Amino acid sequence: MAHHLHRNASPPPSFLRLPSPALRLSLLLLITLALLYAASVFLLHPSSFSRRLLPPPPPCGVVAADLSAGRWVRARPLPLYDGSCPFHRNAWNCLRNGREGMDSINSWVWLPDRCGGQPIPRIDPAAFLGSMRGRKIGFVGDSLSENFLVALLCTLRSADGGAKKWKRKGAWRGGYFPKFDFVVAYHRAVLLAKYTWQPVVNSAHLGQDVVKGTYKVDIDVPADDWVNVTKFYDVLIFNTGHWWGADKFPNETPLVFYQGGKPIDPPLGIIDGLEVVLNSMTSYIEKEVPEKTVKFWRTQSPRHFFGGEWDRNGSCLFSEPLKETELDSWFDPKHKGVNKEAREVNSLIQQALLGTNIRPLDLTHMSEFRADAHPAIWLGKKDAVAIWGQDCMHWCLPGLPDTWVDILAAQIIHNLELG
Repeated sequence: MAHHLHRNASPPPSFLRLPSPALRLSLLLLITLALLYAASVFLLHPSSFSRRLLPPPPPCGVVAADLSAGRWVRARPLPLYDGSCPFHRNAWNCLRNGREGMDSINSWVWLPDRCGGQPIPRIDPAAFLGSMRGRKIGFVGDSLSENFLVALLCTLRSADGGAKKWKRKGAWRGGYFPKFDFVVAYHRAVLLAKYTWQPVVNSAHLGQDVVKGTYKVDIDVPADDWVNVTKFYDVLIFNTGHWWGADKFPNETPLVFYQGGKPIDPPLGIIDGLEVVLNSMTSYIEKEVPEKTVKFWRTQSPRHFFGGEWDRNGSCLFSEPLKETELDSWFDPKHKGVNKEAREVNSLIQQALLGTNIRPLDLTHMSEFRADAHPAIWLGKKDAVAIWGQDCMHWCLPGLPDTWVDILAAQIIHNLELG
């Protein structure tokens, strides 16, 4: 019976049948040839395989090399805003103040070496706002962060004319974009750490009869201006450095550093104090700012005082960017020039950021070239130069900070996508 069933069973389906010996040999030869060909191509052209296996390169503007290796070229992009932007600060509104050479200032674009001769992509304000819908960006630091903020506010306003001024959560200033439910604001905290004025009744114990009082700096306590907003923003950009000098805190009103409510002994000089504050604040940010928040630390914005400090007839009446061969003579600390502080502070910032999840936003090198882009004598007030000297620290708007905005936008979008 079993033999009968076997003889009358249906043959197996064709996809289950084994090929004939000859066909099997042919298939084996074909597979072997294909493998040999693939191996030969890989050995001769490994880069073609690596291009397929590796992820695509990051967008132009989001890696360190894009900011530290490149050049400025004339390409005449039109600014995205003018002197009528309601977010302007008068002293930086160089168009309204009649600053000479504004067309030239805004004719330069940064070409990173990595990007194949292409500039960092310009921000698309509407697309950026769309991607940031319902989110919030906060700047924390000194007036150079405010300079940056104004450039960003005026740029984004070109895509939402209903943008309104915004001052909440202790913000110094900011903007709300109702079409996108988006906030960007600035919290003024020039030292980042809390500092308070302490008048001295009897200064003899300090050994300096000229001391009028001291500023107590609590290195382990964030300034009130930003201590309560660490969980409010989706993106935070920190900076400090421009106030850490004798021009802001001279001998008669020095900084005195405290930890745990007690004076640090032996007392710290101002640069050593900056170092401990940087380490303390980066540690605080790591502990108190949520992991998902995108955190940047902007490096120093370089100054361009020529011929003296701001109060010693320092000038920046330049019509062209500096040449790369000139940068070290202006900014290298070994030359002890008036503009050396940017690189000095950056070395401390670099050390403080090691091992943290705070991303450096290094805008220093590309900005060192731009001696031509400051307000200089066009400050919008009749006696401003006589009182304050030329402004060779802040930047004209529109101007160089608009390139910072392009970079920041690229970095934010890239890091939010990674997150």
